[in-house]
Parts: sequence; structure tokens; C-alpha cells
Amino acid sequence: MERFAADQLALACWLALHRTAGVGPVTFLRLLEQFGTPQKVFESPSLAVSVSNRTRSALFEPDWVQVEKDLEWFESEDRHIVTLHDSRYPELLKQISDPPSLLFVQGDVGLLSQWQIALVGSRNPSASGRDTAYEFAHYLARGGIAINSGLAMGIDTASHQGALAAEGKTVAVIGTGLDRVYPAKNRELAHEIASTGAIVSEFALGTSPRAENFPRRNRIISGLSLGTLVVEAAVQSGSLITARMAMEQGREVFAIPGSIHNPLARGCHRLIREGAKLVENANDILEELGAMAGVDQSSYDEDLEDESSVSEDQDYQNLFEYLGFDPIHIDSLIERSGLTADVVSSMLLLLELQGQVESFAGGRYARVAK
Repeated sequence: MERFAADQLALACWLALHRTAGVGPVTFLRLLEQFGTPQKVFESPSLAVSVSNRTRSALFEPDWVQVEKDLEWFESEDRHIVTLHDSRYPELLKQISDPPSLLFVQGDVGLLSQWQIALVGSRNPSASGRDTAYEFAHYLARGGIAINSGLAMGIDTASHQGALAAEGKTVAVIGTGLDRVYPAKNRELAHEIASTGAIVSEFALGTSPRAENFPRRNRIISGLSLGTLVVEAAVQSGSLITARMAMEQGREVFAIPGSIHNPLARGCHRLIREGAKLVENANDILEELGAMAGVDQSSYDEDLEDESSVSEDQDYQNLFEYLGFDPIHIDSLIERSGLTADVVSSMLLLLELQGQVESFAGGRYARVAK
């Protein structure tokens, strides 16, 4: 410990304890309860009563060389180490039963304490599911709520992209060290998130994407958020783990229903049967969480009005020519408007989010009378 300056020593001990074999979030908390600080653990390692003999032996030989490398990597202004005792540690996350002892953050560390909603779902969603995630994230982020997700392909990616497109804030919680991007295809997206939002991990630098990391990551996604929205998920989806963790943490869980013939809707249907709130549009979420987050729902309406009404766009005008107050099947809209299926689906979703269109069973849509 003599190798560290006085102003580095406390943080160096946090990092060293975090890297000690056999010390996970629960053991770390027990050691803090016993000793008060990590530095005191290393000053009297033989007194550690809540660890195995192997871990106690490891406490006598911390990897100080690696700790020095960690501190050097985090010297950049946009990289932060947030300890459980740090005033910047988010209060919502601190409330869960096993909060991470350390958070490694790249980007806006203050964003961790901003009100967030998690959007999660399938890594291989349908085009409709991807559009749904994008539009929900865009709409919610536009009104000032940060979007939290896991940087995975599919629903996670669409959620981050929707928030960024709205010039809102988004947080990516990852299952690797901050010096790794997984999946590699999202490298550019990760850089964009870090420049305007935040990337968060509890894993030390150099940690690779191992399967056991992702359930641990999921508890942080739900723990940082007021609520979790599941867009599309199969019955065995990891997104259901996030949702159940949210329930255990006392947070709200929302799920978007789908066709009974779509296997990616079955996980959402199961959540709804277990008590998740069925969501048809973004206002369903705002009604539940808006007041808690201090969000004025009317600000969303004003934002939408300021954005030049979508009905003024030529494509939307073309679609409205064939969309009346009597329900019409989406296939007929595609055929008559001359637009592609993906474009029409996305437009109808946005119109539905804005309350201008209502969906009916069997893939039919109609204008909402105002």
C-alpha cells in the first residue's frame, strides 16, 4: 500500500478488494459491515470472519500492480470509479439487496441518478418489435426520462438508438469491463452512448463476456430504473430474468402483448399473468411512473406538437388518405399507400403512441376521433 499517494490509497483499496478472488457483491458488503472501509480490511486481513480461508489468504497478497493500471486507465476525465460510499452512487441502486460495491462509468456519471426506465427484450426481435422499442424509447426520452438497456443486439440496440435519435439520454449497462465492447457490432453505438450518456459496469477492466456476468448485469439494469418494460421476449429469454429481478426489487414491470401465434410474445404474456402491467402505449407507463419521476405528462404533448405534426409529413398524408375512422387491415394500407410494410408498421406505431391511431384485433387500424 506504500506505493500509493495518500489521496489514492482509499480508492486503491476499494479496487484491490473488488479484484480479490472470492469477494463478490455480498461478501464485499459483509466486509464493509465488519471493517467499515476496504483499507481496514487490508490492514487486518486475518480478522476477516465472513470469508473462506482461501479468500482470507488472498487478502494478504492484493494485486497492487493491476490496481495501479486500473487507476491509470481511469485518469481520463470521462471515466469514473464510483464506490458504494460515494455521494455519486445512485440511491435507487443502493436500495437493492446486493448492490455492486463499485461502479465503473464512462460518460456522464451524474446520469446514474436521473430517473430511468429500462427497456429490454429479445436479441432477435421481429421488425415490429424493433420498431416498438425504438418508438417507445424515442417518445419517453423526448420527455426527459433516461432510457436504460444492456447494449445487446435487438431490442436493447433499438432502445438506445431511439433515445439517441430523440436527443435524449440513455444508459448502457454492460457485462464486461469498460475496456471491452460486446457485441463488437455495437462498438460505434457504444461510443455514441458514452459521448452523451453513460456506459456502466461493475466488472473490472479486462473482464470478458462470460455467461454468468449477464444476470448480474441485469440486476443493475432493473436496480437503476423506476420500472422495466419488456417489449418482446420468448419464455426462456434473459429479459424475463431482468423483469423478475425488478419485481423482487419492488420496481414496476410493464409488458407489451402480442399475437398468440408469436413465440416472442409468450414471455410478455407470462409476465402479464404474473402481475406485470399490460402496456398498449407509452402513456400507460407515464400514468404509472410519471408523477413519481416528477415528469409533467403535458410536456410530452407539447414536444410532439413542437416537432411539426407527423401528419404534415408527405408520407403520413399519403397514409391518412387511406386511413379512416372505420378499421382497415394493415395489408390494405400497404397496398394502397405504396409504402413498404416496415415503413407502414413504424408509422402506425408512432401515430398510435401519439394517440392519433387506434389498433384493433386482426391487424386493423383506424383514426381516433378528436
